[in-house]
Amino acid sequence: MAIFFCLLITAATSAPRGGRKPHPRPPCQQLVFYFHDILYNGHNYENATSAIIGSPQWGNKTTVATPYNFGDLVAFDNHITLDNNLHSPPVGRAQGMYLYDQKSTYGAWLSFSFLFNSTDYVGTLNFVGADPLMNKTRDISVVGGTGDFFMARGVATLSTDSFEGDVYFRLRVEINLYECW
Repeated sequence: MAIFFCLLITAATSAPRGGRKPHPRPPCQQLVFYFHDILYNGHNYENATSAIIGSPQWGNKTTVATPYNFGDLVAFDNHITLDNNLHSPPVGRAQGMYLYDQKSTYGAWLSFSFLFNSTDYVGTLNFVGADPLMNKTRDISVVGGTGDFFMARGVATLSTDSFEGDVYFRLRVEINLYECW
């Protein structure tokens, strides 16, 4: 009986805190990139890297819908850089879409790929998941890849590094791959 209570206490004190389970092994590859999004607002066609392609009946395609951008579908073709400078040389492109899917707070559902064709990386990484924008960090799934990232699996932790109203935001994307070939 004493052994049972010792095991029970050990299990209770070693449980993960904060809702995250520890990974059973360290990542096989870790990467950090910055994702720069410039939303078309009716006046910035030359610089825009994303555009609202679907909006609710009460919205339009040059400003985000209210409340909370709900119902807007945005397609993007953004630069990926190794640092947070928008004018740094891109190492690839982020291409995909996000859908603002919550009526009571800012949140989106993401589906996109990082496309690489540089001396450092060749191939793609594919991402999908919910993005509760009001959280400081958010995890989405890395669901596959090609080239240097063939069949990659892992987690990408997003954090909003900078934003300027509804027109520009920059995400820091910390990628931890747990399946590498």
